[in-house]
Amino acid sequence: MSAKLNFEFKARTTQLPALEEKLLTLNPVFKGTDKQVDTYFNVAESRLKLREGNIENALIHYIRPNIAGAKQSDILLYKHQPDATLKAILVKTLGIKVVVSKSRKIYFIGNVKFHFDTLDNLGTFVEVEAIADEQHATLEAIQQQANYYKDFLGIQEQDFVAVSYSDLLLAL
Repeated sequence: MSAKLNFEFKARTTQLPALEEKLLTLNPVFKGTDKQVDTYFNVAESRLKLREGNIENALIHYIRPNIAGAKQSDILLYKHQPDATLKAILVKTLGIKVVVSKSRKIYFIGNVKFHFDTLDNLGTFVEVEAIADEQHATLEAIQQQANYYKDFLGIQEQDFVAVSYSDLLLAL
């Protein structure tokens, strides 16, 4: 398990292929297209989700304010091999809040992770996560990175999404 400090943003877009093409001019590392199912559980004052994918599998606890724009996230991440028992325990003890299914293209440039997401009933989104590491250890450093890529991709203030995909689905 690892604690991670992120500075991230999520933005709605109708130009997902164009944004991806723009990112490709920077020669990012492509990790692949992940078909992800995130099961959110009933917890107070934070979020807990079990991510099941063909690339990423993790139990993720995070606290992030519901504000539009780039923001800090405090994350505890437990990577695991797919295991039906873990999910069954979580379902029995906490209950399912909502399930989010998406197709996600994943890229990296150094410590910055890019998601190009397509979700049924919600549309298309881009997410950028600047993840603290040894070279970018401070909140200010990763905030600068997130802001740089916001500007590079041409994300406008009105495009920012304040809440998680789970909240968007629950609001439908």
